[in-house]
Amino acid sequence: MTDPALQRLERLWQELCHHDKLYHTDDTPIISDAEYDTLKAEALALARQHPEAPFAQNILSAIGHKLKDGFAKIRHRKAMLSLDNAFSDDDVAAWFERMARFLGMEDQPEAFACMAEPKVDGLSLSVRYEHGKLISAATRGDGAEGEDVTANIRTLRDIPVMLQNAPDVLEVRGEIYMNRHDFINLNEEEAKKGKKTFANPRNAAAGSLRQLDTLITAQRPLKFFAYALGDVSDKIATTQSDLRAALKNFGFTLNEPAQLCRSAQDLHAYYNNIMLMRADLAFEIDGVVYKLNNIALQERLGFVSRSPRWAIAHKFPPQQGETRLKKISIQVGRTGALTPVAELEPIGIGGVMVSRASLHNEDEIMRKDIREQDIVTIQRAGDVIPQIVRVVKHAEDSHIFQFPTRCPACGSHAVRDEDEAVRRCTGGLICPAQAKERLIHFVSRNAFDIDGMGGKSIEEFFDLGWINDPSDLFLLEEKHEATLVERKGWDVLSAQKLFAAIRAKKRITLERFIYALGIRRIGEANAKLLARHYLSWQKLREQMLLAQTADSEAWRDLESIERMGETIAQEVIEFFAEPQNQALLNRLELILTIEDAKPASQDGLLAGKTIVFTGTLTKMRRPEAKARAEILGAKVAGSVSKKTDYVVAGADAGSKLSDAHALGVKILSEDEWLKMAEG
Repeated sequence: MTDPALQRLERLWQELCHHDKLYHTDDTPIISDAEYDTLKAEALALARQHPEAPFAQNILSAIGHKLKDGFAKIRHRKAMLSLDNAFSDDDVAAWFERMARFLGMEDQPEAFACMAEPKVDGLSLSVRYEHGKLISAATRGDGAEGEDVTANIRTLRDIPVMLQNAPDVLEVRGEIYMNRHDFINLNEEEAKKGKKTFANPRNAAAGSLRQLDTLITAQRPLKFFAYALGDVSDKIATTQSDLRAALKNFGFTLNEPAQLCRSAQDLHAYYNNIMLMRADLAFEIDGVVYKLNNIALQERLGFVSRSPRWAIAHKFPPQQGETRLKKISIQVGRTGALTPVAELEPIGIGGVMVSRASLHNEDEIMRKDIREQDIVTIQRAGDVIPQIVRVVKHAEDSHIFQFPTRCPACGSHAVRDEDEAVRRCTGGLICPAQAKERLIHFVSRNAFDIDGMGGKSIEEFFDLGWINDPSDLFLLEEKHEATLVERKGWDVLSAQKLFAAIRAKKRITLERFIYALGIRRIGEANAKLLARHYLSWQKLREQMLLAQTADSEAWRDLESIERMGETIAQEVIEFFAEPQNQALLNRLELILTIEDAKPASQDGLLAGKTIVFTGTLTKMRRPEAKARAEILGAKVAGSVSKKTDYVVAGADAGSKLSDAHALGVKILSEDEWLKMAEG
């Protein structure tokens, strides 16, 4: 049965996606960065403990969000990633330990000096120069592709249009922000004009930059801090401190005060000093950033999913407040999970109004003895939905909350397995909450990403009986065009726009299609693993049917995929075996074109090869070896099969080495692997 933590992960991912859209795409977040960070911290901790979980890799790899309509797109030559967070000195110490273990340099603490800088609360930007001339500027977007804001950026005095003595190609990355004083003045001016004011400086900066009218951007007091590089043709520094000096010489403003820290004690002192200075700084910050000073070591450490291994953001502590819990409501997710949510008397904490808080599950309610009408302490420290920390006082007539045993959406029994914290509706396809949530997932950002087809539209069409499963989405225009244009909130133009968006998504990549199916435990990252392993939809479906035979070659091949494991593999097989799912897939295949996937690196030295590592490596730690293999285009598997090309055997290799001998797979020593990895 499923560990309670895995259920929590799925809920966290859904909430993170919702608030990522509000923050990155709409510039209208309803919670603070601190709230978001607490939830993200919980999600990351669970994801690292359960990397095989369906939404674990999604949470570890998520960066930004869908781009805003109206802007051209620029694909980043080098991905723009986000940073992992630390919330304590222990977290920072653990980060140091991870770097040292990865590099095998536990006995060289002096190598890990770090540049410490204030973490500016703004909008990430990459500015590209060729032969010293500014040619483009892009927001981070989803990390791989951003919005083209070149025309707007040319209105900022902080960003030079020409550089002297620069490499032929130089991408400078940093943060667009707005000073507190300028923010206050802007809001006063907007209020005088009768316009909507901004919630905070970050929103004001993002909204001002992402204007289709450059004259509006030019009138806004935007500023830019430079702090990193993207794509470059020649190295300009060997240390982070030298890089800052080079950026300053090019004419960029740097985020100050910064400091080179040579020990954990130095970092601790810097953090405390900046926290004391926080209110006196001209700009908003929500923590500090530590970056390994040695750039050569940065390159060796590389990246993991969504963030560099060599940098971390040390966030400031959470903020709390007390209010009354008016009601506990129950939400039903697409997997049938019943999730309790606290409805609160609105309270302002750190400049944001909070009216709801997560209660996680019924065990959490019982453990904290949370009751309706209680006075509770609410914490805003990164949770997408803030958390209830404790009960301050029970109401005089309060009663212990009785968790429902029937689904509030369909009335079916809601049952809980002995080893699960989550209670689930047994209604399945007859439960409207589950059907709607599955459809919403199908059109979501990382799935089909259909513009204009959000939760509100799904609910409307579902309640009308127009869509019951995903295949109905692609028949809306044919069956309901005439009726839709007559409905409130719709007209000919909006309907045509929606139908065009649906038609545009009849061609989809394999990994997005797999993710859209909503297979339990298959999040975005696992969908990518399946797509990369099988490469075509036909091959995947064929093999999943063959894998229904226990211990078959197809079963062993599926289970061998790195991070897949028996539990996740079983979920995939069961999905493809279900007759109702088979019928749906048949309908979708007639409508859609599912593009074949491509190996991670088609021109790498090991493109198309499958490698298994076993035993203890002494010259390159296992994580670095796996990362190197993937960069070279190889698939890294967790077990040996007939499809394995190489087994790299370190000291004390076990059963995998025996399997390799039995199957006749080529075995490499660590030295042979290093020679191969170096070309």
